[in-house]
Amino acid sequence: MNFEAFKQKTLDIFAKNPSLPTPTSEQILKLFELTEIMLEVNKSMNLTAITEESAVILKHYADSVSISAMIPEGARVIDVGCGAGFPTLPLAIFRPDVSILGLDGTAKRIEYVKATAKKLGLSNVDAIAARAEELANKSEYREKFDIATARAVAALPILSEICLPFVKLGGRFVAMKASQGAAEAQAAQNSIKLCGGELINEVEIRLTSDGENYEKRLILVAQKVSPTPSKYPRHYSQISKKPL
Repeated sequence: MNFEAFKQKTLDIFAKNPSLPTPTSEQILKLFELTEIMLEVNKSMNLTAITEESAVILKHYADSVSISAMIPEGARVIDVGCGAGFPTLPLAIFRPDVSILGLDGTAKRIEYVKATAKKLGLSNVDAIAARAEELANKSEYREKFDIATARAVAALPILSEICLPFVKLGGRFVAMKASQGAAEAQAAQNSIKLCGGELINEVEIRLTSDGENYEKRLILVAQKVSPTPSKYPRHYSQISKKPL
C-alpha cells in the first residue's frame, strides 16, 4: 500500500469511529512510516501477528488512540507492558503535548520502541526495559505519573497492583480491555481499593473498519485517591498466584 492509499484507508477507518480524533496529514504520514518500520522489523523479530494494513490501522492505531481524550494536557504517562509500542507510539504521534514512558520486560522490544521513536522524530517518548513491579518500588517512578495505562497485558486484578503504584494522587489508571473487561472490573474491585484506587468509569468502545462489523473494547478508569501502601506491588509470582 502506497502512502496515498494508506492515507485514504486511515481517514476512512477513523471517520467510521466517531469516538476517535481526526488524524492530520502529518499524523497519518507518521503512522505510515511506523507501519513500514514495524513490518520490516517484524520479518526478523516477533512484534505483531497483525500485518495487513487495514487491520494494523484498526487494531493497533485506532485502538491505541481510543484513550487519547482521557489523557490531560501535558500529562506524564507510563505504558506498562508496551510490547511493540502500543499504545505508546500512536499516542505520542497524536498527543505531542504528553510525555510517554514505554515499559516492558523484553529489552529487544524496548530497543525497537526507542529506535522507532527516534526515526519518527517523537521527542516525547522514552522507554525502559524493567520488571514493572520492581520499577514501581523505585522512588523516581513511584507515584510520579498522571496516567498509567496497559493494553492486553494481564487480568485487571493483577494489572491494578502493578500499575496503580506508578500513579500520583489524583492521577488515573486507564486499562484497555476487550469485551470481558466488565467481569474483570468486578473481580478487581479489591485490588484497586487496596492499591489506593477507585473505579470511576467504564467506557465501551466499538471499533470498525467497514461500518458493519464491530469489535468491542472496554476502557476502565480508576482514580488514585490515596497513596499505595509500601507493601505493594508484591513480587510478580505472588501477584499472579494470589491476586488481591
